Amino acid sequence: MPTPIPAPPVSPRANGPDSLADSFATSYAGVVAFMAVAAEGNFAKAGDRLGIGRSAVSRSVQKLEDQLGTRLFVRTTRSTSLTVEGKRFYDQCHPGVARIIQALDDMRDLRVGPPTGQLRVCSTVGFGRKVVAPLLRDFRQANPNISVELLLDDGPTDFTTDRVDVSFRNGRMEDSQVIAKKVIPMQMMLCASPAYAARYGLPDSVEALPDHGCVNFLLASGRVYEWEFKVGGQLRKFAPPAMLTFNDADLVLQAVLDGHGLAQMAGYQVCEHLRAGTLVQCLPQYAPDDRGHYLCFLSRQHLPARMRVFIDFMTERIRALDLQTIDSLLLKQA
Repeated sequence: MPTPIPAPPVSPRANGPDSLADSFATSYAGVVAFMAVAAEGNFAKAGDRLGIGRSAVSRSVQKLEDQLGTRLFVRTTRSTSLTVEGKRFYDQCHPGVARIIQALDDMRDLRVGPPTGQLRVCSTVGFGRKVVAPLLRDFRQANPNISVELLLDDGPTDFTTDRVDVSFRNGRMEDSQVIAKKVIPMQMMLCASPAYAARYGLPDSVEALPDHGCVNFLLASGRVYEWEFKVGGQLRKFAPPAMLTFNDADLVLQAVLDGHGLAQMAGYQVCEHLRAGTLVQCLPQYAPDDRGHYLCFLSRQHLPARMRVFIDFMTERIRALDLQTIDSLLLKQA
């Protein structure tokens, strides 16, 4: 029979009363109970304050006294008072406990108290510049204790690495890791300037698009945005050849206004120009199904008050803007 291999010696510091786990478990409960007894003057009232029984408070204090090797209270049938050592321990513990309580109160205030602190907000460039940024003045006036940092970026949002609280995204949301709240539909419209229409005419079908000048938008991924149409109930994508391509939505819009060609753009960009007559819509009968403008964040649970008021404010104000134009334009053209 083989000789058994003896187990390695166990360090008394690893599993004894001085180990970190045992020390923390005993000290934490004991210090909380000790501070409550010192503040209330007896064990029964301390138990009421902590929501536990008198005997549980007494056991916690006893374990703490055993750990410290000293008596903290002088107990009689009529009174409970601090020993000299207990008074010294109380004076040393009190600032730390007060800071912990303050930290807990601060965290609670972030969630349920008056909105305060900093918000880091990310948005696609065009939507952020045209829609989000103009609303920040009113938001700051309503919430003067909240500071906002707005970052414009057409690339994907990394909430953790970039420390982003709220992000505005366009299109179709496929990331199941985030909460995506649809603020308004995202209508895509093919537009041209009246000057271009007068000189070259407008396409009467998707097949006629290659005969026209086109202005393209370059996505953050490096791909050219494909125009979308709904033909015969089916989604149809079109990658137009173009003489002008920009990675900025405002430059695409300006090129179309200047008569350089056609472009498919989001409704929020072109609605004012369509109403003013500085743009005309092409092929509205083939407009694709709406996408969406989304307000995204990581979790609905334990939202700080500053995030809740920002989300509610932006949702209400953006929906109040008249950024939907297809229905009214079709009625005018009918």
